[in-house]
Amino acid sequence: MEYGAIDLHARRSQIRIIDHQGQVVLERRIDTSRSAFAGVFEDRPSMRIVIESGTGSEWVAQLLEGFGHCVIVVDPNFAPMYGDRRRAVKTDRRDAAALAEACRHGIYRPAHRIARPTRVRRQQLRVRAQLIRVRTQAINLLRATLRQDGIRLGLGHPESVEHRLARLTLPADTTQVLAPIRTLLRALGEQLAAADRWVAATAKREPVAQRLMTVPGVGPVIALSFAATLETPTRFGGDAARASAYLGLVPSEHSSGERHHKGRITKAGPPAMRTLLVQAAWSVWRRPGPAGIALHAWVHRLADRRGPRIAIVALARRLSRILFAVWRDDCAFVVG
Repeated sequence: MEYGAIDLHARRSQIRIIDHQGQVVLERRIDTSRSAFAGVFEDRPSMRIVIESGTGSEWVAQLLEGFGHCVIVVDPNFAPMYGDRRRAVKTDRRDAAALAEACRHGIYRPAHRIARPTRVRRQQLRVRAQLIRVRTQAINLLRATLRQDGIRLGLGHPESVEHRLARLTLPADTTQVLAPIRTLLRALGEQLAAADRWVAATAKREPVAQRLMTVPGVGPVIALSFAATLETPTRFGGDAARASAYLGLVPSEHSSGERHHKGRITKAGPPAMRTLLVQAAWSVWRRPGPAGIALHAWVHRLADRRGPRIAIVALARRLSRILFAVWRDDCAFVVG
């Protein structure tokens, strides 16, 4: 049996294939394209191939699996996989060689592979978030331009920018300067309205999202994002603490002997989901609603001892565990 490894990059990738004795069968640098991979792997006997987890790993894995190979997407943070490779001398060829040997000996840790529907859901939510960021930047530029003429744009929701601008008397040249920004904001408003309709409709028809939305501070965007980020509760063995750790919401720890020190949260997981959970925590802090009274009281008691910022992060961690438990146990959030 042969064993393959791919050190994958955006434009060019390093490939190495060895036999069961570790002898090099093929070593080549190719374009990172479907046709180039097909030229190497399509007609070869079935083999085990290792690819480091990354942005492009899934489409490459699916392509090679279509050729009949056993593809394993591995966690690049698993140090034993690289053997005695020295990081001081790091090349793509050395990486591919280390991966090939890890493939032959089975020294790797498989990474979680995201199903295509979940990946598409993540992409849709990511595009919506980017549209919001672009709109915020455009509004900030508009405000800065107006301030240079001593004009202030009143406060309000982003959707009402056009109406607030219409009430202002602007110099002709300023009106001309702002025309492209106003056109952009109108286009962004239409796209975001469509995205919000999709979010509302999707959350309404998905039972998991409906149950997650019973948790205080959680709306359709957070519910859909949480499910898309974690994909399935079985991924973490049903352990809510492991899910919180994946989201980077657990404290870092530096302990040795009798010394035990916990620091700031690790921030090791996906930052977008962590930000959404912090937003949910602030919502409970400000407007708890009937279901969030107990959490509201808890976070304020903690804030009195540790300060609001630490309390909000602690509440975000607690919300992540509540959401996970609601999802895992197939139930709604119950007060009390």
